[in-house]
Amino acid sequence: MLTDVIETLFRSVSGSGSLVIRFPDNSQPPPELACVVSFPRIEFVVEGEVHDRNVTADKGLLRQGDAIYIPGGKWNLTVWDKPAVLLSILFSKEKLGFSLQFWDGKAFTGTDKQSVPRLGPRVGSFLLQAMNEVVSIPEDQQTARCVMAGLLSHCLEQLSNRAQVLTRSGALFEVVKRYIDENASLPLTRENVAKRFHITPNYLSHLFRKSGDIGFSEYLNHVRLERAKLLLKGYELKIKEVATHCGFVDSNYFCRVFRKSTARSPSQYRSQWLSQLP
Repeated sequence: MLTDVIETLFRSVSGSGSLVIRFPDNSQPPPELACVVSFPRIEFVVEGEVHDRNVTADKGLLRQGDAIYIPGGKWNLTVWDKPAVLLSILFSKEKLGFSLQFWDGKAFTGTDKQSVPRLGPRVGSFLLQAMNEVVSIPEDQQTARCVMAGLLSHCLEQLSNRAQVLTRSGALFEVVKRYIDENASLPLTRENVAKRFHITPNYLSHLFRKSGDIGFSEYLNHVRLERAKLLLKGYELKIKEVATHCGFVDSNYFCRVFRKSTARSPSQYRSQWLSQLP
């Protein structure tokens, strides 16, 4: 599905003169809940429309096919008003990160995340340098679309490379991750997940150390916390109910993990999110 989405965007960016590439203002410090990362990233509106609070007011509406390019260290803040699907692509030094988010108008209904190593020639790095130059001349949309098409082509190539070089253990790791993503609300443990895939708990830990960036427990908590954030934003559930829906048996433990990850309690996170809504 991800490859199909990127191929469609590539054709749209390459063949249409009406789609726009926006760039954040960043003259103001990032507000609460703004997204700030060290690496450059792109957000595409795959379906529907969204607003971005860090784009000049009359240009902040992004429609289907439009994109916003955020240089490394800069921020943006998406406001979801209507049903929409958003694709985020993060260009770290070693990996490409892809995230598809689905918003039904009231709540997030799903997220599809993948990452691939950046292999081969440094084409992507040079394209990002070119895009950073375009930031200073945002009215040059023709150049922006050309560079953006090149970046999308680079992403498709890296996804193709991934399919070719994925090892057997890497394939198993991806299947395990997807299982966790889809079943994080269940009482998952290292032992029962290992049993599910007919491997030992030690080998499961080895898979995460070898193929992933974090350990099994850390990844499981990460998935559950991301789901908790969606529930806190989109549903009027009690904190204990949010914890249960995300697979945390102990709500106090959930609050401790949430605060450690976000530097705020679940209630504070929800209040800050609601204060940002128009």
